[in-house]
Amino acid sequence: MPAGGLVPTGVAKERAELYQGRVTLYVVIACIVAAVGGSIFGYDIGISGGVTSMDGFLREFFHSVYISKQHAHENNYCKYDNQGLAAFTSSLYFAGLVASLVASPITRKYGRRTSIICGGFSFLVGATVNAAAQNLAMLLFGRIMLGVGIGFGNQAVPLYLSEMAPTHLRGALNMMFQLATTLGIFTANMVNYGTQKLEPWGWRLSLGLAAIPATLMTVGGCLLPETPNSLIEMGSKERGRKVLERIRGTDKVDAEFEDMVDASELANSIKHPFRNILKKRNRPQLVMAICMPTFQILTGINSILFYAPVLFQSMGFGGNASLYSSAVTGAVLAGSTFISIAAVDRLGRRVLLISGGIQMIICQVIVAIILGVKFGDNQELSKGYSILVVIVICLFVLAFGWSWGPLGWTVPSEIFPLEIRSAGQSITVAVNLLFTFIIAQCFLAMLCHFKFGIFLFFASWITVMTVFVYFFLPETKGVPIEEIIFLWRKHWFWKKIIPEYPQVDDNHNV
Repeated sequence: MPAGGLVPTGVAKERAELYQGRVTLYVVIACIVAAVGGSIFGYDIGISGGVTSMDGFLREFFHSVYISKQHAHENNYCKYDNQGLAAFTSSLYFAGLVASLVASPITRKYGRRTSIICGGFSFLVGATVNAAAQNLAMLLFGRIMLGVGIGFGNQAVPLYLSEMAPTHLRGALNMMFQLATTLGIFTANMVNYGTQKLEPWGWRLSLGLAAIPATLMTVGGCLLPETPNSLIEMGSKERGRKVLERIRGTDKVDAEFEDMVDASELANSIKHPFRNILKKRNRPQLVMAICMPTFQILTGINSILFYAPVLFQSMGFGGNASLYSSAVTGAVLAGSTFISIAAVDRLGRRVLLISGGIQMIICQVIVAIILGVKFGDNQELSKGYSILVVIVICLFVLAFGWSWGPLGWTVPSEIFPLEIRSAGQSITVAVNLLFTFIIAQCFLAMLCHFKFGIFLFFASWITVMTVFVYFFLPETKGVPIEEIIFLWRKHWFWKKIIPEYPQVDDNHNV
């Protein structure tokens, strides 16, 4: 508690116009190294779908799926519908969900770097076990360790990037995480394209190569500086100021430092961040922490990326053609992230989310119509329609890559005040992985029962999320991370819900 018995109230006035500093090479390198954490998430998303369509892998662990795959035209939509196969994919995300909640107090108490290192090491163990798997139990244990790595990494890396980045470039630097994720997906697709020719052990190489980004993340975490926000929160004000001066390239950081000190005093007075995030003053952030990751998954993007090879094989593409097609979608996703990096701090978050949503709705409806009219049991799409489906899916992926892909992580990581930032990011990651788990577990069965209607299901959700952004998400472009609280107090809807200033009781609960 501060001297004089005063109860801390956090950042009480706006100082954004007093912030000074420039983009330093030091902060850019730190953000690039940290963002490698996104590549382990992307690599796994990309690798899973390819591996689960490889004959060598299916013969060893899921023989019944391998048998049904040989009867390719009996039921195009249902041949991969197997709960064990779905569990292989989705077990990782359930483990990540639990790990992200465990990571929150570690990230808060020991710093962002510690969680990044823990995540990299866990992923390294998981990749090694998976590559050497001799039975389903080893395979699932490896997946769970990968999940722990993803839970820690996804919890800490976006926070690290948001806190290190200067205000005017926070969006672009935070998107390094999504860029690394998309490059991980593309790399995985390229690896699968090569290893599927290496029967029957190519799948082991695909899974084992995940050790490379895991090693980079672990070593990189050891070399990174801690964020000034985290150092100040942990009581190291002098070290925090030195890091701040170094990453901003100037010693004139008084305004930004004062915001961090004010925020840390309030943060340290909060003993139970998860309980505190339920308070009325944090209602808008809690809603965004739940809705943004939920909506990101309900675009249907993970279904397309997980099961792109399966999806394309179901549409009648050959094995090689399906992996090639999914590699193309991976390349489009990686390329589109550069559009977002270039535009996010110029056009703002809302413009990208709304325009991307509209394009995704149109693409989902077109794919549903083509599949509904031209594709069914015992049928294959003609070459012309198959190419059209891939083009439209690529346009969908393009729109996702400049909108909900990066911003589904960027927006939640920048909207929380320091006292609940780690808890809030844990909720964001947990919700993201919960819905990833649900969709991964259910998608093959949904594809079997909904058929082409699966695309209309996702299109309806994209409509809901686009309307939500239009009415309820304020623009965070150019607003310092410790001053975003003022946006909610000015917003037409949220100002009716939150008190104008923090209310603190005798027990220091805000």
